[in-house]
Amino acid sequence: MLESCYHQGKVEAGCDEAGRGCLAGSVYAAAVIFPAGYQNEELNDSKQLTDKRRKQLREIIERDAIAWAVGIVTPEEIDKINILNASILAMHRALDQLKVCPEAIIVDGNRFKPYTSPLSTNQSPIPHVTIVKGDGKYLSIAAASILAKTYRDDYMDRLAQEYPQYDWESNKGYPTKKHREAIRQYGITPYHRKTFNMLGDGQLSFDF
Repeated sequence: MLESCYHQGKVEAGCDEAGRGCLAGSVYAAAVIFPAGYQNEELNDSKQLTDKRRKQLREIIERDAIAWAVGIVTPEEIDKINILNASILAMHRALDQLKVCPEAIIVDGNRFKPYTSPLSTNQSPIPHVTIVKGDGKYLSIAAASILAKTYRDDYMDRLAQEYPQYDWESNKGYPTKKHREAIRQYGITPYHRKTFNMLGDGQLSFDF
């Protein structure tokens, strides 16, 4: 069973992102605050769950959380600031939308930047901790991974209707063989990240 929190006795937000390694589409992140002592044996890292189960758990997370939100950074922004900065910015944008100001933040991975909430009274950064594989250790990070993943999947499914040749409904923008073959045949779309290695050969997409 995952731990309910890292900072005992504090209002704690868990954060995670989805879509960092994709060739196309926005990067999504989510922030989730659960009630103190919250437990749910069904929650786990989104990568360990089926699509159907993730969708079911999304409803439970949104029902049970004190506060939750999703942040988005576009492909254009990713190309300007790089994917690491974009992933952190997406988490900050999710945190910005929370209706409750967290007293502490836990983040999946090993990189984050100091964050100050618009709801904070003293405008000093909120204490944060980065946790490698945190989505498999803490409930709020696992919940954030599920929200980020499911909302991004829904977004990629919508884009797939606009550009069916790239198989985004299946690959969600990740660099699969079929995705790269479509890029080679059709070129790139406005949703592709132009600073990424589209064909896996070291060449950037602006060579098309």
